[in-house]
Amino acid sequence: MSPDAPPKRHFHAHFQKNLLAGLLAITPLVAVWVVFDFFLGLLSQAGRPLANALTDFLDQHFPALSPWLVDERVRGVLAALVALLALYLIGAVASRVVGAQIIGYFEGLIERIPFVQTVYSATKKLVTVLQQKPDGSARVVLIDFPHAGMKAVGLVMKVTKDTTTGEDIAAVYVPTTPNPTSGYLEIVPVKSLVPTDMTMDQAMTMIVSGGAIAPSRLSLHPQPGTSAPPAA
Repeated sequence: MSPDAPPKRHFHAHFQKNLLAGLLAITPLVAVWVVFDFFLGLLSQAGRPLANALTDFLDQHFPALSPWLVDERVRGVLAALVALLALYLIGAVASRVVGAQIIGYFEGLIERIPFVQTVYSATKKLVTVLQQKPDGSARVVLIDFPHAGMKAVGLVMKVTKDTTTGEDIAAVYVPTTPNPTSGYLEIVPVKSLVPTDMTMDQAMTMIVSGGAIAPSRLSLHPQPGTSAPPAA
C-alpha cells in the first residue's frame, strides 16, 4: 500500500461526512421550498386572470411600470398576491351573514349539477370533519395497516353501524408519508382501533416528518378514558 493511501481514505471519509451533513441540513429547506413552490404555482394560476387585468390597468395609467410588468416572474408573484387577497376577501365575506347567504345561494346552484354536487359535497364534509374537535373521543387513532402487527396513524372520518352485526365500524383515512394528501380509506371495526390523545396538528407533523417529529409518549395499546368518535 502506498504511503499516501491513509490520507486519501481520510479525505474520502471527511468528504462523505460533510456531504451527508450538508444534505441533511438543506433537506428541510428543500421540503419547504417544494411545498411553497407548489402552492405558489396554484395561486399564480388562480389569480392570473385578475392579475392580467390589473397589469393592463397599471400599464395604461403608469407607463413607468411597463418594464417590470412584462416580466413573467413579476406577473406570477402579482397573480399569487391577487389570489391571496381574493381568498382573504372571500373569508371576510363568508364570515358575515350576507356572505353566508350568498355562499348558500351558490351552493344551491351547485346542488343542481350532479357530478359537481357530489365532489363539492364530499369535499365540504371532509373539511368540516377535519375542523371538528370531538369531545371525549379520539379523531387520531392507530390502525393495523398494512397488516396486523404493524400500526399506522389514521384519521377517523365517520363511525356507523354494521347492518348485519350491529357493531360500530369506522371509515378511517390513512395518510401516506411524507405527502398526507394521498392515502388509503379503510373500513374497520371500532374495537380494533387504538385511540390516541394526539391532536390533528401533531398527527400531520408526525406524518410529514416521517416520524422524526412525534409525541414523546405514544402507546400501541388503548389508554383509559379514550374512545373513537360515536356513530353518527
